[in-house]
Amino acid sequence: LVVCRDGCIKAVGQADAIRNQFSGATFERIIDCSGKCVLPGLVDAHTHPVWAGDRVHEFAMKLAGASYMEIHQAGGGIHFTVEHTRKATEEELFSTFKHRLERMRRAGSTLVECKSGYGLNLETELKMLRVIERAKQSMDIGISSTYCGAHSVPKGKTAAEATDDIINNHLPKLKELNLSGEIHVNNIDVFCEKGVFDLDSTRRILQAGKDIGLQINFHGDELHPMKSAELGAELGARAISHLEEVSDEGITAMARAKCAAVLLPTTAYMLRLKQPQARKMFEEGVIVALGSDFNPNAYCFSMPMVMHLACVNMKMSMSEALAAATINAAYALGKSDTHGSIETGKQGDLVIINSSRWEHLIYQFGGHEALIDYVIVKGKVIYQNERCGTM
Repeated sequence: LVVCRDGCIKAVGQADAIRNQFSGATFERIIDCSGKCVLPGLVDAHTHPVWAGDRVHEFAMKLAGASYMEIHQAGGGIHFTVEHTRKATEEELFSTFKHRLERMRRAGSTLVECKSGYGLNLETELKMLRVIERAKQSMDIGISSTYCGAHSVPKGKTAAEATDDIINNHLPKLKELNLSGEIHVNNIDVFCEKGVFDLDSTRRILQAGKDIGLQINFHGDELHPMKSAELGAELGARAISHLEEVSDEGITAMARAKCAAVLLPTTAYMLRLKQPQARKMFEEGVIVALGSDFNPNAYCFSMPMVMHLACVNMKMSMSEALAAATINAAYALGKSDTHGSIETGKQGDLVIINSSRWEHLIYQFGGHEALIDYVIVKGKVIYQNERCGTM
């Protein structure tokens, strides 16, 4: 495999044919992958990585039987994180965000969707989006940024008031900043859920975001059946996440609309929810993607662990899980033309593992610091295992 200076894949093929084709070329770096596997860089299609305030104490509450919404209503959950994120400086948020992205890279992620959503007011949402923009400009990792100001209803507001605030104040400001080039937001997200944003509010916010050029990529049908999938298909959503409570009609509608299902094995595992109907989605022809849902509630940086959970708990094959964490996840972010597979002309994002069988990336549950030798973005080695070649 050959990657050019522009970061794109120039050629892929049999070793002898590549050697002959490039016999007169010079290379900045050559990596011998004999006995190893070269895979596409992993794509994490759903994360919440910008926040302050640790929620480790809530884990004990969950283990004792408290539900997600019970913790939320007791002032924990999203509201706890919002309080701490509002107080944090932009520099503090950037420092922790950078550290989290570095951990994701070491586990093989080369493109990550990153949401705001722990501000719930314009000032803090913009602070989070600026932090994401800084990482886009300064770090060797692909980022798809998502405005998620409708992650929860702010304290002191009704859902209707929050909806009006987002449509009348937040989104016009986002449009202005996008046009000026200060930030570049790709997607709009809403937590469509009973007791949060209902179907009508969700429709209004998503349509307003679409009207300013944002891709629709939202939380739906997680804790209660909301007909989110049907709404997303109707609005032309690029992707819908969670879908533990999706209806059969919603699955059919998503398949017809080519709307990706971003399944989040860590969430169903941590919250002890029923698993999404991954097998039915595959049978119906839905484009199934995976995400880590990294956030204070689901503290997982590792897409290989996500793939393992998808295989064990959602009954995916290893090939299905790998596709869901690469090309299909790239599709969910509107980037499958440039990311997610090893093809000539695509971006040179790669993971090289120290095994002759690629399945080890999924089969091994954890311990990827010993398995992954190199992570490469645009042809540049961004992570090299210090024990590379010794295992």
